[in-house]
Amino acid sequence: MMTGFLLARAGIDVIVLEKHKDFFRDFRGDTIHPSTFQLMHELGLLEDFLRVPHQEVSSLSAIFNGHEVHLADFSHLKVARPVIGLMPQWDFLNFIAGQAARYKSFSLIRQADVTGLLMNHDKITGVTATTPDGPLKVFAKLVIGTDGRQSTVRTAADLTVIETGAPIDVLWFRLSRHPDDPGQILGNFSKGRILILLDRSAYWQCGYVIDKDGYDRIKEEGLNKFRTDLAETSPFLKDRLLELTDWTDIQLLSVKIDHLHTWYREGLICIGDAAHAMSPVGGVGINLAIQDAVAAANLLWRPLRDQPDVPLTVLARLQIRRTFPTRIIQALQVRIQQGINHRRKTLEKTGVPLFMRLAERYPFLRRIPARLVGIGVRPEHIHSPEIRN
Repeated sequence: MMTGFLLARAGIDVIVLEKHKDFFRDFRGDTIHPSTFQLMHELGLLEDFLRVPHQEVSSLSAIFNGHEVHLADFSHLKVARPVIGLMPQWDFLNFIAGQAARYKSFSLIRQADVTGLLMNHDKITGVTATTPDGPLKVFAKLVIGTDGRQSTVRTAADLTVIETGAPIDVLWFRLSRHPDDPGQILGNFSKGRILILLDRSAYWQCGYVIDKDGYDRIKEEGLNKFRTDLAETSPFLKDRLLELTDWTDIQLLSVKIDHLHTWYREGLICIGDAAHAMSPVGGVGINLAIQDAVAAANLLWRPLRDQPDVPLTVLARLQIRRTFPTRIIQALQVRIQQGINHRRKTLEKTGVPLFMRLAERYPFLRRIPARLVGIGVRPEHIHSPEIRN
């Protein structure tokens, strides 16, 4: 959506195909990073964007065996809004779609499920999709695959996926939020268990870390045992755990980290999770995807306007530019996941990790994770123009 908006803003004819009839479904990440607020500022949209209902936090903390520790302080970031925003992703997408709709060159087709690619010899010339009105063919100078970690586009393009692996999975569910609950707490670490909590105003979006492929074992132990584990991890949730009435209330997020060896071929490029699936660690997947979108618009708008085809050299430049930050963040995620997995087995004995103890003693150290999470590596800025039709 962000790529389509920016390209349409630059005067490029864009068609965005959306599989569903609306955006109202349970996305797994609702964070608006300081870098995204900065992009809204650069686009002149920050004031309007801030009117979309959301919560803001200037710092993140966690609880280790009953002790609160401060992890990140965003207030020192030199951006227009040095906070993490918590905004339902459907609201974010609706906002961007609304902004894009102001341009005649933008078109959004809903309930269009992409099923394959159109080819002319070895060149990709468009996509096929199914819609309520029947089959659809869309021809395009460039197909941009943004359909996530289970990407139909990258599979159809026969692009090679390299899996890094992940030792954890996450159980994803919601519990009601009460007025006297504590403020935003990134996570609770207790007795080898880890529960991530995201404040969505009316409810907590919860992520419970488990061993890779350990869901069947947890189900065999029973829902009562699962509720007991949650109560011991975050005692303040004890009075609402009966809201989990069945395993259908709990979704399994299979964590994986991967990347494409080559993101592109003639007539196509993949970005976001379609090019590099991220772990939920740090909640940075959305940030990477938006940064990819900005870089794509910056590099692609001119050849899309001026040339009959987008040269492979331009697509290669986009991959090279975005591979560096992606691989750095993925390497950090792998390292953190390994540490999480180890500490889940030793946490009761080892207590608060060394870096977090140091961050409590020396608050300036909290700027390091704030920078990595809030801004990332090689942040992008708006260089594509606004060209009114």
